[in-house]
This record gives sequence, structure tokens and C-alpha cells, in this order.
Amino acid sequence: MFSRWWAALAAACLSIATPALCAESAPNPIPVGTVITPQNWKQYRQYMPEGMQMLFTGNYFWKVPADFRIEVGSQNNYPVPRVYRDNTEKYSSRVRVIDTARGGHALEGYVAGLPFPNPSDPLKGFKILADLWYRPMPYLYCGNEDHEYLVNSGGQTSGFRVEQVFRRLDHISHAGMPITDPQAEGVDYSEYAMFTEPEQYKYTQILTLFYDNPQRSEDDFLYVPQLRRALRQTANQRCAPMTNGDFTPDDLEGFNGGILRFQAEYLRDQQILALINADPRLYGDPANYYPIYLPKPIVGKWEVRDNYVIDVRRIPSQRAGYCYGKQIVYVDKVSYNTSWKDLYDPAMKLTKFQSSQKIATEVPGEGKQFFAGNAIETMWDISKNHLSFFVTAGPDGKGGLVANEACRNVDGVNYDDVKRYSTVGGLTQVMR
Repeated sequence: MFSRWWAALAAACLSIATPALCAESAPNPIPVGTVITPQNWKQYRQYMPEGMQMLFTGNYFWKVPADFRIEVGSQNNYPVPRVYRDNTEKYSSRVRVIDTARGGHALEGYVAGLPFPNPSDPLKGFKILADLWYRPMPYLYCGNEDHEYLVNSGGQTSGFRVEQVFRRLDHISHAGMPITDPQAEGVDYSEYAMFTEPEQYKYTQILTLFYDNPQRSEDDFLYVPQLRRALRQTANQRCAPMTNGDFTPDDLEGFNGGILRFQAEYLRDQQILALINADPRLYGDPANYYPIYLPKPIVGKWEVRDNYVIDVRRIPSQRAGYCYGKQIVYVDKVSYNTSWKDLYDPAMKLTKFQSSQKIATEVPGEGKQFFAGNAIETMWDISKNHLSFFVTAGPDGKGGLVANEACRNVDGVNYDDVKRYSTVGGLTQVMR
């Protein structure tokens, strides 16, 4: 049975021009079982983003401790859902890049699947960014035990608990689902978050709506429980620190800015270390991390993965007041997830770096998928000596859930409610 399944997959992959979506495990350039330490890291620096190298040099406040270890395992690849592959084959030839009135770019003719299965010039970098934005992922993610920890230069730590509901309302590639949700109302993708701990932040909600209209940028809404109303945020709020930490809304999941406000230049291909497989009972426990909030070997083994490296910047008309001069984004060639990001301030000085490890998760009816919402995210601010750590699991080790069946009853809450979690009007229902 297993061999017939793989034979069917191989035949399907040969029939479409999307090698990245059907990649098989490749030999590791670093032998399996290798242990990378502060003593031998220079031998493997070519497999590290710039920010990871900076942590090893010891030249900054944030640095790996003397007992730090990365254990290298074999590479893992998982076939994306057949519906996503089919949509890529059916629709990708229709997609083209168009210019917007603000001086940026958008997609015309995009329906579903990967927009550019084999990104190439012209505008190769932007095409990779578009693939990142429309990467294969479940149409619904929910979780109520996401945790964020803030650490200052004195080692003092504060924490938050968050519930999140991320939903794709259009361009859906999921078995049994239409490409466009009947309740979409022009919204492409929605992101909802509510703080549940500590008490002073409880019921504060954030909703971001990304639209199908290629000329319309996203909208951000903040619900303030003390005011009992939702406030529309300005465009500059995309750059505001979240919970006084080091992540901005544009940093979530590695890159979260959409594609309308950004341009991207392809820099190179690079193999880098990434963590793909881990158990939420382990990665949800802060005790399983080094003081700089990189995971200890008990959490999982790292693997070497092929990445595109792109230089992402705000389009000229949108640069004034924006926090980043450029973002060097590492994009996994198979999953199109962001693996890592090095961030430069407007003066082009390296100021922050972000580890964005997407944890493979079982998706109902689809098997294990590269990214179903679960992630380990760490942001180090080397200009302020702060760090922020975000993980989609807590001490209970439940982790995030995917698809409507799993999200309809999470501790008695139905997260499969578009009106509640994907509309502005739904924000006011929290006080009922």
C-alpha cells in the first residue's frame, strides 16, 4: 500500500511543472548526527543566515551560551495537498504581475495554488514573495494557548497568552472547500488575535483583513475593552511593536506584510539550517530552550534546507516612517515558508534578526504538512538588547489546530465562525 501511494505521487509530480511541490528528501550536506557548538560553528557557517552567525560570534549582547548545541538530522519533505498541486497546474499559467497606482506590484489572474511554480526574471524576487504569501497552508488555523515571552537586558521576563484564528477566505486549496468562501465579502485572508493573559490585557483584540482588490492595502483594527469599541489603525501601526516587544505585525510568521506595499529582489540560493519537526509537548515548554530562546536538542533535530534569499523593502511611496530599511528573507524552496529574517533599520544598519521555525503538523485528510500554523519564533533586537519569543503551544503542549472540524469545539469555543473572527463586527461580541 505504501509503495503504491508513493508511485501515485511520483506520477502526479511528473505530470506538472512544479518540482518544489513534490520535492523528495535530499542528501544532507552536513552528515546526520553532526553536533554544531560554539567551538566548531565556523565549519558550518555557510549553512547559517547572517543573524545566526552573529549569535555565534559573541560580539553582541545576545549570544549562544557555552553549552549550546544544534544536532543535525535528516531532511524531511512532505507532499502538499493534491488540491493545491492541481490548482497550481490549472491556474498558474494565468498569473502575471501588474503595476499598482502606488508604485508597487500585484497579481492579476491568480485563482489558487502556487502563483509562480518556477519563479524567474523579470521580477523573480517579487514572484518568490508572492509564492511565500500564497504558500500551501490550511484555510483555517486556531489555537488558544499561543504564548509570547519578552526578555529584557536584565533577564527579566514577562509573558502573554493569546488565542489566534487565521483564515483564508479566498484562493482556498483544501479538499471539500470552495476556492472562495461564500462569506468572504472581498476579503482574501483574515488574522485574529485576542490576549487572554495577563489580566490587564485580557479581551484586547487585533484583527487584520487582507483584501482581494489588488489596489487595496490591508486594514488593521484594535478592539480596546475599556472603550468597548474597535479602532481602525493607521498604516504606520504595521510597524508598531506588539505588546511593547520586538515583533511588529509585519513580522508574524516571518513575513506578514502582504505584497502590495513591498518590492523584492532575488539575491541568491542558500542552504540553511532549519527546525521542521517537534512535539508541542516539548516546544511548548520554556524549560526546553536556551536563555536566548533557541530550542535545546530535546525539542528536535535541525536539517539543512534549500532556500531562496530575497531583499524585501517597502515601495518608495510607502517608506516614510517605516521601521525597516530592508528585510533579508530566507524562503524555503519546498514549503515557501519563511525560515529566517535579518532586519535593517532605515539607515541600513543590522538591528534585529528573527528565527522563524515552522513546525510540521498533521492536517485532517491531508497528512503531515510543512506549515499548519504551528511555529517557534524568536526575535533578537541587538540595538536595544531585548528579545521576544513566540510559540504556538504552552506548558499544556496542545499546540495549534487546523480545519473546521478541529476548530469547532476548542475548550467549548467555536473558532469556525467567520462573522465572529473574520469581521470587524465580531470584535464587539467578546463582551457578551
